[in-house]
Amino acid sequence: MPTVEIQSGPKSGRSIELRDDGLLIGRDPGCALYLDDRLVSSHHARIERDNGRWILRDLESSNGTLLNGKNVANEPLSGSDIIEIGETRMLFELEAVATAPPPERRKPEPAAAVSPEPAATREPKPKPRTSAPSRPLPQASANSEDVALVEKMSRQTEAIRSEVGKVVIGQHQVLDEVLMCMIAGGHALLVGLPGLAKTLMISTIAKVVDLSFRRIQFTPDLMPSDITGTEILETNRDTQEKEFRFIHGPIFCNLLLADEINRTPPKTQAALLEAMQEKHVTVGNETFKLDRPFFVLATQNPIEQEGTYPLPEAQMDRFMFNIYVDYPSEQEEERIVTATTVAESVQPEKVLSKQDVLQLQDVVRKIPVSEHVVKYAVRLVRATRPGSDVAPDFIGEFVSIGAGPRAAQSLILAGKARAVLEGRIHVSSKDIRAAAAPVLRHRVYTNFAADSEGLSSVDIVNRLMDTIGEPTEEDYGVPA
Repeated sequence: MPTVEIQSGPKSGRSIELRDDGLLIGRDPGCALYLDDRLVSSHHARIERDNGRWILRDLESSNGTLLNGKNVANEPLSGSDIIEIGETRMLFELEAVATAPPPERRKPEPAAAVSPEPAATREPKPKPRTSAPSRPLPQASANSEDVALVEKMSRQTEAIRSEVGKVVIGQHQVLDEVLMCMIAGGHALLVGLPGLAKTLMISTIAKVVDLSFRRIQFTPDLMPSDITGTEILETNRDTQEKEFRFIHGPIFCNLLLADEINRTPPKTQAALLEAMQEKHVTVGNETFKLDRPFFVLATQNPIEQEGTYPLPEAQMDRFMFNIYVDYPSEQEEERIVTATTVAESVQPEKVLSKQDVLQLQDVVRKIPVSEHVVKYAVRLVRATRPGSDVAPDFIGEFVSIGAGPRAAQSLILAGKARAVLEGRIHVSSKDIRAAAAPVLRHRVYTNFAADSEGLSSVDIVNRLMDTIGEPTEEDYGVPA
């Protein structure tokens, strides 16, 4: 039978005989080959038989699987192939090329494990990687600059918090969620009472990350041309002919604060929706591209409903995050009062450049996500839908409408963004849980029964995370 001999790593010297049911490798204790290694995903890879051949299959792991020094997804194995997963290096041997009896091969000498066979017996293999970097390259499309930027982001994230903290006291979770949404390429809806520094925080973030900032105060008489811009008729000084010239509106910026977005009519809201989704505006017969990055942060007052135009469900779904801004703590409020009633003012310093933000948005898309994390995110979203086969009983009792597929996309992107902000190139289920409340808060609609019980959509989401577990071996076809 074929064998896998572990040459280096946590279980160096061990030899495993492959059976017909294959070999599941990962950090989950239920895996046939359990590797306690932070670079290894819960269900990282599988060696299995397929049509008479042995196949090495990567299970969409975070850090990839190497075969003879190359990243592979689904590759047939031959004798003396070198498999590298995290810090573990393994030698795959077919019975046909075994050169020693099985008892001697179970504990090979280290030198014999890596010594090449004579050229006459097989074709030369690519030279395996001798050492694994501390942070493996996420995938081939990411370059060294991308990885270097991610590795230093944990320090830069702390610097951003420090600089924003010079102006805005407290609201650390709000700041983190805004940054996650920004580098994930989404838009956010801030909901909070007046006077909680929503506008001040956004304008300060724009200074710290060096983005052009505009604020639009939405009112009932605001027209689409007031935000997108308008054409004016003027005389050309050279030809003396009359012609139209487009005057750019305040939407042409990098970071747009749409203050009290629910106070403007649907016609103007729709003009903003086009800019959010398509990254351009249309005036007359012309389309004008918006500068990248483009990030809309809209605010709403949760208590005032008179004279407002509530956003329709379709437009609410376009916002990646719904961020709730709560009252500060007593100590924070004392500091706020002390700091804002003196003549001194502190100006934050720039931490990131506009180009850094663009690069981070690109890097977020390049970070791979394991099948385990994707399954968990999708299962969590599907569990919000009444009538779903994975929805708990309380969903049918308290929820009228659940979240759509865009919620699962947002969960994965937000998880990637959180990992980048912490200087990581792997995404875990913990990142998904951290993003669940802002992603699902405005996509889960409670019914009268929930309102009568005093349950909000966040209460439902928190209860879901306590109920819905992560995928197990059964979800991968592995008997429990």
